[in-house]
Amino acid sequence: MKELVIISNESVSKNQLNEFKSANLDLKILPDELSKFFNVDCIFRRSKKELNHQFKTKNIYAGSTIFSYLFGVIKTIFKKRTYLIVSISPYTFLSFILLFTLRKKRVFVYLMSNGYEEYEYILGKKFIWIYDLMFKFITKFSYVIVCHERLYEPKKSYLVSPSRLNSRWTKNKTLPKLDKPRLLYVGRINPEKGIENCIIQFNEINIDAEMSIAGKTEKLENFGNKIIPLGYISSDEDLIQAYDRCNITILPSYTEAHPYVLEESLSRNRPVIIFEEIAYVKKNKKGIFVIKRNLKEIKETIYKIIKNYNSIQEEMHQNDLPTKKRMLEQFSNILK
Repeated sequence: MKELVIISNESVSKNQLNEFKSANLDLKILPDELSKFFNVDCIFRRSKKELNHQFKTKNIYAGSTIFSYLFGVIKTIFKKRTYLIVSISPYTFLSFILLFTLRKKRVFVYLMSNGYEEYEYILGKKFIWIYDLMFKFITKFSYVIVCHERLYEPKKSYLVSPSRLNSRWTKNKTLPKLDKPRLLYVGRINPEKGIENCIIQFNEINIDAEMSIAGKTEKLENFGNKIIPLGYISSDEDLIQAYDRCNITILPSYTEAHPYVLEESLSRNRPVIIFEEIAYVKKNKKGIFVIKRNLKEIKETIYKIIKNYNSIQEEMHQNDLPTKKRMLEQFSNILK
């Protein structure tokens, strides 16, 4: 098999059994599944915290500093390899500069978003030029893989359809209870995810409803009696049950790349509410409602969905959702 090196800005932990784990399930999927097609080596940042998702692939190097991280990249240059850089950051940018200087030609960069929205949120508009410089340099001198039509440029990039869906997600679907709105949030408890503000707004709405939170909720305070913390959910089976117990999924993020929550919810025939800041993730999918971030629209949209639930579900049957199998075939064909 051909040699593939995956370079990512994400962090992984290592325990005494030499097991590597990630907080990001998406990070784990690519190396584990692409190992079926390539001999995969991975270079990540080192986390001091014990994380959740254990890798199957064993060839992982984790650098605790920028210097040890780049040393991991240097160790890979002595064989003919294909490189896949996942997202653009200072760490991956310096890795690319190193590969570019050494005239490594088979370098791909995988962009789940253009990154500008995320870095503007992190750095502010005043310093977005830093990311702009990194983005333009890397995309000019590499093969670009994207997952959004809005980023796709024929003859300049490759388009893939990211997905975590396997056959379990489309089997044994259940009809939800519609006695009252039962919302579900799935994701990290980070500021850019908007969940804290969403909880505040939800508690202010005069409505008989509940919202379940699937994620590490230790950072959150003052839930209110309408909020049900489920904790972190690691298995597909438990996550499917969480979707099935709700009748609406909500994604209150201020910025997103490719949220798998959409496909997961739609695969279980559950409509999704998102806000206008991330309207671009809707694409042509049925069952996704884009609204303004105010109490009036949230309340009206919740009632609208419950009232028209059957017809909305009929529309959702038209969705052609991507699968993990299709995604991996696309990646394999591009990288080969």
